[in-house]
Amino acid sequence: MKIFKVMFALLSIAFFSASCSSDDDNEVVAPVFETENPLATYYAETGFNTSVNFINSGDYEFGLVFTPTVKGKIKAITLKMPDANPTLRVTIWDFASKAVLRSETLNVATADVAVTKVIGEMALEKDKKYVITMNSNDWYKKSKADNTNIVYPITAGNIRFEEYRWVSGSAQLFPTNISANYNGGDLSFDFQQTE
Repeated sequence: MKIFKVMFALLSIAFFSASCSSDDDNEVVAPVFETENPLATYYAETGFNTSVNFINSGDYEFGLVFTPTVKGKIKAITLKMPDANPTLRVTIWDFASKAVLRSETLNVATADVAVTKVIGEMALEKDKKYVITMNSNDWYKKSKADNTNIVYPITAGNIRFEEYRWVSGSAQLFPTNISANYNGGDLSFDFQQTE
C-alpha cells in the first residue's frame, strides 16, 4: 500500500508538471523586428556615389516614392543637409490620392550633420505606394559619376523605392516631375515591420 501511495504521488506530480509545462509551450511570443533605415542601401544599390552640394539654389518639393513590402510603421524621419534650416518641412503623401498623410518640421541646426526626428508612429500598409518629400532650396545631389540613369525599383530591406520626384516652388505640392539620374537627398525614415 505504501508503494501504491508513493507511485500515486509521483504520477500526480508528473501530471501537474506536464500540465504546467504544456501551458508554457502554447504561449505565442510576438516577433520583434529590427528598425531599418533604407537610405544607405538605396545609395549602394543605385551607385549614386558622387555628391554635389546645392545651397540657396531655388525652392523645390522633392523626394522618393516608396512601397513597403511588409506591413510596418515609420518611427522617425532622418535628414542631412548641406546648409542649416530651422524650419525644414517634410511631407509623407499617399501616392494614389496625392493626399498629405503627415507633415513634420525638422530643425537642421548645423550643416552636414544628420538630424533624426522621432514622430508619432505612422502605420504603413504592405504594397501601398507612398512619397516622402522635403521642401528646400538646399540639398545634396547624389548621382553616378557618369550621370547615367538607374533602373527602378530599388529594393532596400523591406522598402522598395519606385522613383525620384520633384516640383518647383515653396508650396506643399505633390511632385510631378520624375528623374532617374540623381536623388536630391539625404531624406529618409526609420521603418519597423509590425507583422
